[in-house]
Amino acid sequence: MNLFQTSLILGLLSNIVFHALTQSWSPLVEMSFGIQRLATFLLLILPTGIGTVLGVMSLNRKEVKAWWSIGVIVLNILMVLLGLFHLIFTLSAG
Repeated sequence: MNLFQTSLILGLLSNIVFHALTQSWSPLVEMSFGIQRLATFLLLILPTGIGTVLGVMSLNRKEVKAWWSIGVIVLNILMVLLGLFHLIFTLSAG
Protein backbone atom coordinates (compact mmCIF):
# COMPACT_ATOMS: atom_id res chain seq x y z
CA MET A 1 0.00 0.00 0.00
CA ASN A 2 1.49 3.34 -0.99
CA LEU A 3 1.40 6.60 0.96
CA PHE A 4 -1.53 7.99 -1.00
CA GLN A 5 -3.75 5.01 -0.23
CA THR A 6 -2.83 5.08 3.45
CA SER A 7 -3.55 8.80 3.64
CA LEU A 8 -6.91 8.36 1.91
CA ILE A 9 -7.91 5.48 4.18
CA LEU A 10 -6.98 7.46 7.31
CA GLY A 11 -9.05 10.44 6.12
CA LEU A 12 -12.10 8.36 5.26
CA LEU A 13 -11.98 6.30 8.45
CA SER A 14 -11.63 9.47 10.48
CA ASN A 15 -14.71 10.86 8.74
CA ILE A 16 -16.70 7.75 9.65
CA VAL A 17 -15.47 7.88 13.26
CA PHE A 18 -16.33 11.60 13.50
CA HIS A 19 -19.91 10.95 12.44
CA ALA A 20 -20.19 7.99 14.81
CA LEU A 21 -18.84 10.01 17.75
CA THR A 22 -21.07 13.01 17.22
CA GLN A 23 -24.36 11.10 17.10
CA SER A 24 -26.65 11.54 20.08
CA TRP A 25 -26.82 7.75 20.55
CA SER A 26 -23.04 7.42 20.74
CA PRO A 27 -21.77 5.64 23.87
CA LEU A 28 -19.14 8.37 24.10
CA VAL A 29 -21.85 10.83 25.21
CA GLU A 30 -22.24 8.98 28.51
CA MET A 31 -18.49 8.96 29.27
CA SER A 32 -16.54 11.57 31.21
CA PHE A 33 -15.17 14.63 29.43
CA GLY A 34 -11.59 13.41 29.86
CA ILE A 35 -12.38 10.18 28.01
CA GLN A 36 -14.22 12.15 25.32
CA ARG A 37 -11.22 14.41 24.80
CA LEU A 38 -8.82 11.47 24.67
CA ALA A 39 -11.02 9.60 22.19
CA THR A 40 -11.36 12.71 20.03
CA PHE A 41 -7.60 13.17 19.94
CA LEU A 42 -6.74 9.52 19.34
CA LEU A 43 -9.51 8.76 16.84
CA LEU A 44 -9.86 12.05 14.94
CA ILE A 45 -6.90 14.37 15.24
CA LEU A 46 -3.91 12.01 15.37
CA PRO A 47 -4.83 9.76 12.39
CA THR A 48 -5.72 12.68 10.15
CA GLY A 49 -2.56 14.54 11.14
CA ILE A 50 -0.58 11.48 10.11
CA GLY A 51 -2.71 11.26 6.94
CA THR A 52 -1.89 14.86 6.09
CA VAL A 53 1.84 14.19 6.42
CA LEU A 54 1.53 11.05 4.29
CA GLY A 55 -0.44 13.00 1.68
CA VAL A 56 2.30 15.64 1.45
CA MET A 57 4.93 12.90 1.16
CA SER A 58 2.85 11.29 -1.60
CA LEU A 59 2.67 14.61 -3.41
CA ASN A 60 6.44 15.03 -3.16
CA ARG A 61 7.05 11.49 -4.45
CA LYS A 62 4.51 12.00 -7.27
CA GLU A 63 2.84 8.64 -6.57
CA VAL A 64 -0.43 9.73 -8.19
CA LYS A 65 -1.64 12.80 -10.05
CA ALA A 66 -1.14 16.00 -8.08
CA TRP A 67 -4.84 16.83 -7.78
CA TRP A 68 -5.54 13.45 -6.12
CA SER A 69 -2.86 14.11 -3.52
CA ILE A 70 -4.07 17.67 -2.96
CA GLY A 71 -7.62 16.39 -2.51
CA VAL A 72 -6.51 13.90 0.14
CA ILE A 73 -4.46 16.57 1.91
CA VAL A 74 -7.49 18.89 1.98
CA LEU A 75 -9.72 16.06 3.26
CA ASN A 76 -7.29 15.30 6.07
CA ILE A 77 -6.85 18.96 6.99
CA LEU A 78 -10.63 19.42 7.16
CA MET A 79 -10.93 16.38 9.40
CA VAL A 80 -8.16 17.73 11.67
CA LEU A 81 -10.03 21.03 11.93
CA LEU A 82 -13.33 19.26 12.67
CA GLY A 83 -11.57 17.21 15.34
CA LEU A 84 -10.07 20.35 16.87
CA PHE A 85 -13.45 22.12 16.88
CA HIS A 86 -15.01 19.07 18.48
CA LEU A 87 -12.23 19.01 21.08
CA ILE A 88 -12.60 22.73 21.81
CA PHE A 89 -16.36 22.46 22.27
CA THR A 90 -15.91 19.40 24.46
CA LEU A 91 -13.45 21.37 26.59
CA SER A 92 -15.80 24.33 26.89
CA ALA A 93 -18.69 22.05 27.90
CA GLY A 94 -16.67 20.39 30.67
